[in-house]
Amino acid sequence: MKTSTDRLGKGRWLLLVLLAGQFMANIDTAIVNTAGPSIKSGLGASDGEVDLVVSGYIVAHAVLLVTGARLGGIYGYQRVFMWGLAGFTVASLLCGIASGPELLIAARLLQGAAGSLMVPQVLSGIQLHFRGPARRRALGLFAVSLSGGAITGQVLGGVLIDADLFGGGWRTIFLINLPIGAALFLAGLRVLPRAARKDRRALDWQGVWLLTVALVLSVGPLVLGREYGWPAWVWACVLCAAAAGILFVRSQARLGASGGHPLVNLRMAVFPPLRWALLAHALTSASYLALLFVLAHHLQEGLGRSPAYSGLVMVPWVAAFGVGGLLTARLPERLAPYVPAASCSLLALSYAAVAVTVWWGPGDGPPLLAALALGGFGLGISANSLIGHMTEAIGSRWATDLSGVITTNGQIAGAAGVAAFGSLYASWAPAGERAFAGTAAIFAVMALLGAGAALAATRSLARLGPFAPTQDPVVADLGDGPVSGREADPGDGPVNGREADLGDGPATGPATGPATGPATGRETGLSEGVRD
Repeated sequence: MKTSTDRLGKGRWLLLVLLAGQFMANIDTAIVNTAGPSIKSGLGASDGEVDLVVSGYIVAHAVLLVTGARLGGIYGYQRVFMWGLAGFTVASLLCGIASGPELLIAARLLQGAAGSLMVPQVLSGIQLHFRGPARRRALGLFAVSLSGGAITGQVLGGVLIDADLFGGGWRTIFLINLPIGAALFLAGLRVLPRAARKDRRALDWQGVWLLTVALVLSVGPLVLGREYGWPAWVWACVLCAAAAGILFVRSQARLGASGGHPLVNLRMAVFPPLRWALLAHALTSASYLALLFVLAHHLQEGLGRSPAYSGLVMVPWVAAFGVGGLLTARLPERLAPYVPAASCSLLALSYAAVAVTVWWGPGDGPPLLAALALGGFGLGISANSLIGHMTEAIGSRWATDLSGVITTNGQIAGAAGVAAFGSLYASWAPAGERAFAGTAAIFAVMALLGAGAALAATRSLARLGPFAPTQDPVVADLGDGPVSGREADPGDGPVNGREADLGDGPATGPATGPATGPATGRETGLSEGVRD
């Protein structure tokens, strides 16, 4: 029998491997933003090809996230995470040695697809292995890696390119993934529990294709349309995407009504506490990813600053984001219903401060850094609290469904935000610094709308309680056999009656797990679950 201390240590390493994989994938969303000019000159690429290097990863990553989450439910999150990690590392090598723009674009598409296998498994693993205070801390770190990765990528990209390590230039932003990916793969083999096939039922391939078409035809044009002046084909793609989306919803409803197992649980998706929280998450994600893009253009093109400077300006945001995410887990439980709305309001205040600072003063001085730090702190708390709210509202039995929905929601919102506000800023650019100030003011309004949605989410959860449809969901996360009255766990030993936490020591209170039957033991933590 393994002791609580053994399980605590293993749980920490498991969390580190999962979060590091997600962080690496999210960094590559933005790390290329500052490498565009270097890639263009180094490979002789056109402006359109450079755009595809950036946007190809985003599109491939976004369209397959839900499918990746469902594959984790079928084959086990551990196995699919390792598949994605291996594919991502190999694709990074192909990016680093690409001899032409076409090969680089193809490698970036492969890299994004591999990331979509890896990323959804992280939240699934957290929901299955952590309970109570341990889960709150794990979700705090999850929020930091999920939303902070893109910002860190922008900072790291500028630093690596200016450093020109070993004369590699822009190639180092991809090759740095090789030692990290290899180390994580070896660690994953050691600390991730072995995964048996969880669900013998077939993947909903009709749903996969319809959702993929809908997302490709919506995210792709949103990403590329700005660069091509929003031609007619962009709007035709959007209309086709809407049609494919309607067909997808109908197919999912029809399959669910017939007793099948659709790609997305529609009952869960329209549950008010989740629906409102996803809206708040989308508004905040769209505003901050658009801020990254617009701020980089403001500093480099508007003020003539270097890529490294443009990246380092975001350091206060990154640091404050981490503090905010970790602080959320330590807030009193009684404040939980108010934290999402309050933190979105704090984010709105920071955007307003950015707008005022740039409008009335220098656009790159200490006041801007202070306003960005406030924004990072607000986003760190809001991202963590909203994700915590969603996992509480839905429960771990729907872990794979929820993971895919949350990550896809953030990716699509981010792509839409960059496309819309990138175009808006470009049209206002002749106004100088006031263009950025006006854009930041709109971000403030979006964050306020997010605060309203977050408030509606917490109030509806208090009124309705957690998601509990009359029909049992697909149990895609637990054990090899049916669960009877207790929640099974991927742990590898018997329950010792106490919870392993991330730092507070064992808990002694009784458990009420998310399973449909009552809990029969005490609440369990890192991997101290019960197998039937």
